[in-house]
Amino acid sequence: MSAFPNAETRSLRADLHELERFCIEALSAAGADAGSASSAARAMVHGARLGIDSHGVRLLPHYVRAIEGGRVKGKPVLRFLWETPAIAVLDAGNSHGARAAYMAMDKAMAMAQVTGIGAVSIRNTSHFGAAGAYALAAAEQGYVGFAFCNSDSFVRLHGGAERFHGTNPIAMAAPVAGSDPWLLDMATSAIPYNRVLLYRSLGVPLPDGVASDGDGLDTHEAGAVEMLAPLGGLFGHKGAGLAGMVEILSAVLSGMRLSQDIAPMGGPDFATPREMGAFVMALRPSAFVTEAEFAAAMVRYLDGLRSSRTVQGGSVLAPGDREWREAGLRARLGAPIDPETWTAFGELAARLGVRGLSTRPPAEAAE
Repeated sequence: MSAFPNAETRSLRADLHELERFCIEALSAAGADAGSASSAARAMVHGARLGIDSHGVRLLPHYVRAIEGGRVKGKPVLRFLWETPAIAVLDAGNSHGARAAYMAMDKAMAMAQVTGIGAVSIRNTSHFGAAGAYALAAAEQGYVGFAFCNSDSFVRLHGGAERFHGTNPIAMAAPVAGSDPWLLDMATSAIPYNRVLLYRSLGVPLPDGVASDGDGLDTHEAGAVEMLAPLGGLFGHKGAGLAGMVEILSAVLSGMRLSQDIAPMGGPDFATPREMGAFVMALRPSAFVTEAEFAAAMVRYLDGLRSSRTVQGGSVLAPGDREWREAGLRARLGAPIDPETWTAFGELAARLGVRGLSTRPPAEAAE
């Protein structure tokens, strides 16, 4: 599903390095320390680079507001409460979620290098954006990475008519010899709520069966959305079950809030920490098979997948193929910025006293 359906021509584009510079400067001006600003910018630009615009740089105004309000600590103290050779618990000190998740994944990889596996439960964290950013951080270092986080209730149960789970993402990434990593990053809702906001900004209708009004009935109008549908359509019980798995890993194991107890991401309270949990894990492939065996099996699997027979007019993609294709395009053309976000960036630059973005209009960005 394209993040910008029928709307690319209404979006300006910005260079990815320029976007990262702007995000870091804006967050720093809002009170974030260097580690928090760079981690948050890294995670947002991950989304902007791979075409995950719902979790890309459009989150910057929200993150600035959360830091300025005190919900997220701009200068947090993060510490590991305890650890064994393969397990650790990180108290994130109400830091930005990306700061905590990258730190936790670094720890998980260090443990996996010794034991073959490393798992870190994260306490007192906050919204971390695209879960795939942290799984990918492991795959880029040769590990199989996993990342999970629950969030405030916005997804109904299968057959339900009230909010229960959050969008509760699942991410996994695995290294592939001589190629980009295999990358799965999915919400357990039919779509993430940030995509609803993106569609509303662009003024385009939602697809079938992804969101509901206040009575739990499907709606195509982004402005009428009161809850999201679980992943799976007619088989939404599977999406709801996966959301429950994420709830257990993220909230129950960390002792943090269940989805229905987390304050809404959109406020109105931006002063009180949300007390969220998350979970990351890294596996060292050579702890299970030889490096050569793992590399050969991954290549054989993906070669078979991509060359498998398709229906007429159809195509098959491995998880991450669309994202890597988009990343190549955006490296050359820049990342699109929807109109609402572009306006917000201008306001941020003026208020925070930072240099604004340089953009290219769509006509200049076209191939």
